[in-house]
Amino acid sequence: MLTFTYAIINILLVAIFIKVMSKKDFLSYLFNGRWWLTWIAVGIITLMDELTSVYYAPFEAFRFIGIKAIVYIALTSILIRFLSTRMVEISEILEANNIKGGGVYSFSYLVLGPNTSFIAISSIIVSYVLTAAISTVSAVENGTSFLAIGLGMKFFLKVGVIWLITGLNIVGIKENAKFTFLIFVFASFVLVNLIVGGFASFNQHTVTMLNASFGDFWHDLTGGSILHSYQNIIIGIGSCILAYSGIESVLQTASLVKNWKEIRKAYLFLAVTVGIVTPLIALLALSSNVDISKHETDLIPAFATSVNGELFGVIVSVLASITLIMAVNTAMVASAELIEKVAERYNYGWLIQLNKKQSLYRIHIVNGVFYTIILIVTNGSQAILAEMYAVGLIASFCINTGSLIIYRYSKGTKEISYHTSRIGTLILFIILLSTFIYIALNRPYGTGLWFSITLLFLLAGIRISKFRAPEIPVRRATRTPMDIIFAISDVPKDDVHLYFRRPSEFELQGNNVDSIFVSFYSPRNEAPQNISPNHFWISIQRGMKLFDMIVALLRTLEYEMPPDKTLHIHFGWPLSSWLDRMSIGVMIYNIIHLPKKFPHFTFHMDYKAV
Repeated sequence: MLTFTYAIINILLVAIFIKVMSKKDFLSYLFNGRWWLTWIAVGIITLMDELTSVYYAPFEAFRFIGIKAIVYIALTSILIRFLSTRMVEISEILEANNIKGGGVYSFSYLVLGPNTSFIAISSIIVSYVLTAAISTVSAVENGTSFLAIGLGMKFFLKVGVIWLITGLNIVGIKENAKFTFLIFVFASFVLVNLIVGGFASFNQHTVTMLNASFGDFWHDLTGGSILHSYQNIIIGIGSCILAYSGIESVLQTASLVKNWKEIRKAYLFLAVTVGIVTPLIALLALSSNVDISKHETDLIPAFATSVNGELFGVIVSVLASITLIMAVNTAMVASAELIEKVAERYNYGWLIQLNKKQSLYRIHIVNGVFYTIILIVTNGSQAILAEMYAVGLIASFCINTGSLIIYRYSKGTKEISYHTSRIGTLILFIILLSTFIYIALNRPYGTGLWFSITLLFLLAGIRISKFRAPEIPVRRATRTPMDIIFAISDVPKDDVHLYFRRPSEFELQGNNVDSIFVSFYSPRNEAPQNISPNHFWISIQRGMKLFDMIVALLRTLEYEMPPDKTLHIHFGWPLSSWLDRMSIGVMIYNIIHLPKKFPHFTFHMDYKAV
């Protein structure tokens, strides 16, 4: 009966892959003279990256919280699915602002500005560095689990893997979507058979372990106050978050797909594949007869051997090495692309010079050296690397969701069609922030590395953005309050009308000699477009908000206004939903209090009939 079950499942897998591969351009297609990846290709690239964590995350979760890791890994999977919907929303926001690629860095730059975005850069770099390091360690440990190799040789192999991948990238050899798909096909057969074997090996010990896991989880929920239960859940999620590292990679590859809808499909694909497979394998491995304490670095191959024999264990070991080495390459390529994007933005051309193979060889060499240093510092220890990894990963999640909350507060949903619940995003942010605090307090190695790199990038970023930020020339195009004073003085009439206009509003109501129009602009989002001689663009200064700029301008006008002029201040009538754009409600609240601050001006709020 078991043999028949194996046969049916494998035949079904063969049929599915034949069906998929029979479709034309199922991985990439040509559109408007450019090759684009499909959602399947992007989803598989990310899946292979995310799937690598199944080889080390279950044990690391077990090391911190014991057998209840079975339940918490599944719970964390649900949390990550909610997070992925926010990633989709971010991808559409970036597309609406004509930004392709860059992921969390581009979004944090858009919302938070150049200085704060360097915190995002440091978090991503830490994640990539530790992805490469822990994947290297796990690849060697899993690949040599059936070989009698000493610790010295293993460390030599780990360094060798790093520089092998570095060398391949320097000479321009990279994995492509077709190769990744072939590995995905191989992995699908191996892991599905592993899951079937795990269920076929269910016994009383498995049931006992599952009961213990659910019992411990239930005690976490009901064993104390609400705050105590929340603390237990945060500890559980923080201990299992590594199982879903790589989820942000889809957002990073947005420049390779036609539009954000492909990103949404890719995240749905991940939800029904790795979102189910990872909790299942963790459940089966942690509840099996394998002595978990003796298999820190090779738990999954040991579990595979116990359910399907030693040959199958070797196959799983080989698969682990291949996929983990691919993850090293993915991390190196992704970090190089991120550094390239930053270097382009801040005009560091020497860093991104290409060799004859069109490779970012200087960045790859820096990455190789950095990865090697991390291996030396940690002595190639999976436990220490896992502690380090979680901090940067959860920090990038916090930056993403926090930036999304700020964006939705100020912009609402006018520019996007796909949007999620703001309350849900706020709850998600609180959970992620709580998890970050827990990890930061309890993982000193990871916190130290993340804080050191963050501080380094932040200090460098402040200096770089001060002199090299791309918005500097845009900021220089600003007019000054004195320009407006001179324009008011030149108005022949005693009554002068000052209209505040948003950058997107190009109609000039009452465009005549007694009217002056002012638009405030953010140098990183808009560029001045003068519509008429009496239209003035003023840059929002660093550290100031829009309303602060309005008040500062009015104070200058109050002090410098010619005494023979009567100034009428006009604001547009707000038509946006205050519930959707909460910042509008706050702005209007502030505006209606302006007459008390400036009693000598006449204020109007206008709406022109259509």
